This record gives sequence, structure tokens and C-alpha cells, in this order.
Amino acid sequence: MTQTKKLIQPKLGVLKLAEKLGNVSEACKVMGYSRDSFYRFQKLYEEGGELALKEISRSKPLLKNRIEPDIEAAVVAYAIDEPAHGQTRASNELRKKGISISPAGVRCVWLRHELHTFQRRLKALEAKVAQDGLILTEGQVAALERKKQDEESKGEIETHHPGYLGAQDTYYVGHIKGVGKIYQQTFIDTYSRVAFAKLYDRKNALVAADMLNDKVLPFYQEQDIRLLRILTDRGTEYCGDRSHHEYQLYLNIEDIDHTKTKAKSPQTNGICERFHRTIQDEFYAIAFRKKMYGTLEQLQEDLDIWMEKYNNDRPHSGRYCFGKTPMQTFKDSINLAKEKELESHFEPVNT
Repeated sequence: MTQTKKLIQPKLGVLKLAEKLGNVSEACKVMGYSRDSFYRFQKLYEEGGELALKEISRSKPLLKNRIEPDIEAAVVAYAIDEPAHGQTRASNELRKKGISISPAGVRCVWLRHELHTFQRRLKALEAKVAQDGLILTEGQVAALERKKQDEESKGEIETHHPGYLGAQDTYYVGHIKGVGKIYQQTFIDTYSRVAFAKLYDRKNALVAADMLNDKVLPFYQEQDIRLLRILTDRGTEYCGDRSHHEYQLYLNIEDIDHTKTKAKSPQTNGICERFHRTIQDEFYAIAFRKKMYGTLEQLQEDLDIWMEKYNNDRPHSGRYCFGKTPMQTFKDSINLAKEKELESHFEPVNT
């Protein structure tokens, strides 16, 4: 069946059904058309036959109302120059340059060029940079950084080598009689998926910093690479006034950047969330059935044994693991981190 036939057939069908039933209202109800549409179809069919029914419902653009090509080009260019600006801001700024166009007009142009959202304008900017090698303005750099932070806050993590980004989170393990509530501080290298876990009887900024100082930073120091950034949720153990918040102070001292997940969405730290499901199913659910723990130290000893197996013996399906264990992935890719660190120490010489 041709495209023309597909367009004509439903309209012709309602006319024939009305004739067969002898009832216009019933035919319109069955075919999903209004009575006004039926009589419009009937008139067109009587005057021009089947072809008159083609594309009658599709509105035709009024090209005489389209803005001038030079104005349209300026609106498109502005979207790429200032991707963070909305249609109202764009309209106002263009008027300062002598280009008169309403906010609605700006949006119409952006819709035609698929630039009507912040994400689409950033995508166009990235394509322009890749193709033409543009030098970015401060506004463009800020917009791209904002996109990067938004993606990280939603779990779309950008990571290039071990130590590039670590994810830290607090996991409530449960309650042990005689000990009280048990919390686990979790840290995962987002590239290799090497993980660390330490148990505490409380959750606050001090224990969050202690986790890094006791287990995480010594590991990276042994491997002779730096931990550059950490992703956390917005819990009070991770966020606070830098002047007296232990965790924030520790990150400043160690020169580690801090990225936070989207507000009120702690589940967006997806790597830690997935690890917590694994450790609950494969360790805690089994350990608490097999053994009664009287102290935090006893549970930590068994946890350390399981973590050793997780990092060294258990194949991982992470993006960069390719079925290898987290520790093997770390060792195989450590050269990426060292090459990046070496590049940062030497600026290119202009000849």
C-alpha cells in the first residue's frame, strides 16, 4: 500500500461506513472522527474524489511568516555561543545587537534546528568544537562543566583511569545486640571497581574522613597514584561548613575535589548502591545466619576476608573490567593514571 493510500483509506472508510450503517454519528464514533470532519471529508470527496482527501488535515507552513535567514542564523549562532541562556535571555541580548525577535520566535528557530533544550544546545556546541576546533568562551566552559556535574549527579559518571573518581557512601548494616547500630563506610574506585569497606557504630564527618585516611589514601599511595575526586551524596557526614567540617577539611588537606549527587536523590550514586546490594546478598545475609557477632571487630574481620575475595578473586562486569577482577583491572590500567599525571607536569612547548 502506498503512502497516499494510507492517508486516504481512513477518511474514505468513515464515508463508506456511514453509508452502510445509515448513521453518521455511529460511523464517526467507530472510526474516531468528529461529525464536522465527516462532512468536510464528504464535501471534498464529492468535489474531487479520493485524491482530494490526501493530506487535508496537515497544516501547511506559511513561509511568508518565516523570519529572515540572516536573523535565523544569528539566533542559531547565539544558541551555540551561550547554550545556558533561555529564549527570553536570548531575545533580550539579540535586541541589544539590533536583531529584533521575540522569545517565542527564538524558540521556533531553536525547534527547527533542534536547539530548544539546554542539553541539545550543549550537544551542538560539542560538535562545533570537535569539527572546527573553537576556542571556548568562559560561558561555554561553564555550561560544559555544568553538564558534566549534572551527568555525574544523575549517575552518568565520567571516569578515565584509576584514581580519577572515587565514590563514597554510608550503608546501614543493622543492629547488633550489645553493640547497637552498625554503619558501613563504602569507597569504590569508579574505573577499576576496587572497593573498601569499614564498619562504625555511628555516621558522622569524622568516621567518613577516617575511612579515607585508614584504608583508601594508603592504598593509592602504595600504588603511587593520586585520588583526584570523590563523589558522595549530600548527607551531613559529607557536606558542611569547610571551616569546621572534618570531612571537608580532610579533602582540602589532601587536595581532593568533591562532587555531590543530585539533591534529595542519594540513589543517584549508583555504583555504591549496586555494591551495597551485592554485599548484602553475598556477605551480610549469609554471615548473620551462620554466626553470632558480639563485637564490631569480629564482624570487621569477616568483612575484610570477603572484601579481599571481592577485589582479587571475583570477576566483575564493570564497564572497564571486561570480566577481570577489580584489582587486576586496577593493575592493568594504572599506567593510564601515571601517564595522565606525567602530562599534567609538563606543558606543551610552542614552537
